[in-house]
Amino acid sequence: MNADRSYRIILADDHALFLSGLQGLLSRRAECEVVGTAANGEKCLALMQESEHDVVLMDIDMPVLDGIRATERALALNPEEKIITLSMHGDDEFYFRMVEAGAKGFILKSADIDEVVTAIRTVCDGGTYFSQELLRNLVGSLKSTRGERPGDVLSDREKEILLLICRGMSNQEIADKLFISTHTVITHRRNISAKLGIHSPAGLTIYAIVNKLVELDDI
Repeated sequence: MNADRSYRIILADDHALFLSGLQGLLSRRAECEVVGTAANGEKCLALMQESEHDVVLMDIDMPVLDGIRATERALALNPEEKIITLSMHGDDEFYFRMVEAGAKGFILKSADIDEVVTAIRTVCDGGTYFSQELLRNLVGSLKSTRGERPGDVLSDREKEILLLICRGMSNQEIADKLFISTHTVITHRRNISAKLGIHSPAGLTIYAIVNKLVELDDI
């Protein structure tokens, strides 16, 4: 993780007080620059097209265009977009839809600013970030609504790489840790996604926890 890097951030939330407060807190951090704010998903998409940015913090429930559809459209236009979901307690039913839409992280709106900045750094460096509380809620929800798929379709090396993906490590970090090339890591990730039918890091994390391939305490 690069502690010296600066981050250009777009914020999307329809609650003006929360939006203003988060913007103020981020603006006090030397490594953070808020380059735009939006009160709905449509305006956020326009900002993403107009503004140079590194990451978007996206509310789920917004007027005109909600965060789920905005995330889907953003990633259809640019698959490299990095979007972190801002969530409240009670949003459980929407978590997996945001995972499938391609969100790279989830943080509670009640999180402190240090956690928000940690999430931004992690996602911008190529990893994923989950609030532990949100992750527990999501896993519990999925276990009650979705059947578990066996984990033995993966090789031992693929399971090892899956664990490191769950820890939010980038391809380069995984390669360095396992003493293999980034090309080999990318090939393994491609194979894991093909075997499981899951293509987002967030979705792979949820799958791994639900199927007991990793424990919450391991990530």
